[in-house]
Amino acid sequence: MENSSKFRQLVEQESWMPEKVKQNLYSFYFGYKKALDPHRIDPSAYSRWFDDFLRYIKMQVTTPFIFQPYHEKVRYPYDYYKFGNDFFDLLVDKKTSTVHGKTQIEEILSHKEKGHNVILLANHQIEADPQAISLLLDEKYPGLAEEMIFVAGERVITDPLAVPFSMGRNLLCIYSKRYIDHPPEKKAEKQHHNKRAMELMRILLQEGGKCIYVAPSGGRDRRNAQGIVEVAKFDPQSIEMFYLMAQKAKTPTYFYPMALATYDMFPPPGNHSN
Repeated sequence: MENSSKFRQLVEQESWMPEKVKQNLYSFYFGYKKALDPHRIDPSAYSRWFDDFLRYIKMQVTTPFIFQPYHEKVRYPYDYYKFGNDFFDLLVDKKTSTVHGKTQIEEILSHKEKGHNVILLANHQIEADPQAISLLLDEKYPGLAEEMIFVAGERVITDPLAVPFSMGRNLLCIYSKRYIDHPPEKKAEKQHHNKRAMELMRILLQEGGKCIYVAPSGGRDRRNAQGIVEVAKFDPQSIEMFYLMAQKAKTPTYFYPMALATYDMFPPPGNHSN
């Protein structure tokens, strides 16, 4: 039986899986397969990762993992950091992929070694951006991406398909202003959560030696009518907030722009806003 048929049959046997999760998983699997088929990569090369993925999704659906305002990556008893990198490794063509700004990377490492902080003001193209960063930086700059703290929105800490990858990352979990009013009865709870996350970020910056990635646009880049991927506009208020938090911490903090061109690695759905 063909691998994709086996996968569909396996998923259909999982009575615990909600229909929406099932359809999203099919879309994810066949999108992954479509990206690799032109390179003649046999599905057996990644079937193991999807077996593990299915197990992690079941854990999230049946016993949801609750993220704290500051989440530290989980590496035991399951190494979610390694799982995420292994899962997306086949999608990165390291022979043709490039890393620019090596002088700036060395500066960032120097700042961290001195106990200073770095905040990366970045664009955001795919949900696997953290894994893409690791896959391109881990070999030459070990520890930089692994210890990086990512500012995360609600979707990546609640979607059963996203959670296994999010668990392997250091996250500051902040509800964006776009969604803080939805649903209305959760607004006060979300505001309290954000206040706690901001306080924890101040403490982390005060400790020093931190590198924080944030996408000030609050969402992902999309293709325009001409089919060109446009970088989403940064929200000035978001940048100002991080600047003020850095001032409050009273630890030297440096801001660097960061540009990602990961869109073709795993294009996001065209109609989603985040």
